[in-house]
Amino acid sequence: MERSVGEERIFSGRILGLERHTVILQDGSLALREVVRHPGAVAIVAFVSEQLLLVRQFRFPVQKYMLEIPAGKLDAGERPEDCARRELLEETGYVPRFLHKLITIETSPGFSDEIIHIYVGEVEKSQEPCPDEGEFVEPVLVDSKEVVKMIIGGQITDSKTVSGILLAFAGRESDKYD
Repeated sequence: MERSVGEERIFSGRILGLERHTVILQDGSLALREVVRHPGAVAIVAFVSEQLLLVRQFRFPVQKYMLEIPAGKLDAGERPEDCARRELLEETGYVPRFLHKLITIETSPGFSDEIIHIYVGEVEKSQEPCPDEGEFVEPVLVDSKEVVKMIIGGQITDSKTVSGILLAFAGRESDKYD
């Protein structure tokens, strides 16, 4: 186990913070650790009959458009399920007929404390999408039989999307959500 003996706040932004810690390692030596602090997020594997509802969005850090499951950052004090419902409606215009929590994942524990609560649900169209200002997402329906091929073929590479979809399919195969 490592123990922090010194902390320096490097950056505090709208979405994340960055800290540098001096830690004592198991052998008693000192090392530096940089930690990204994140408030957490949710993501939803949304089924519309035999199709999956994804969003197409440009991701600046990797400089490309990506297909992802709908997702978003938790607001302070917000329950993950409430956030899942809100983000799904904002990004896609769909609402869940039911939601089931699949898993909570730690996205990059080597440098970040971000967790994502992943849900699965059957959804139906309610209204037009109403994304946040400066958020440009396009809802996309994809045949569920094609999604695994898209993952294997490298067309879907986002980690929350890959893990959420594969886990949702495993649950559907075992009739876990019926």
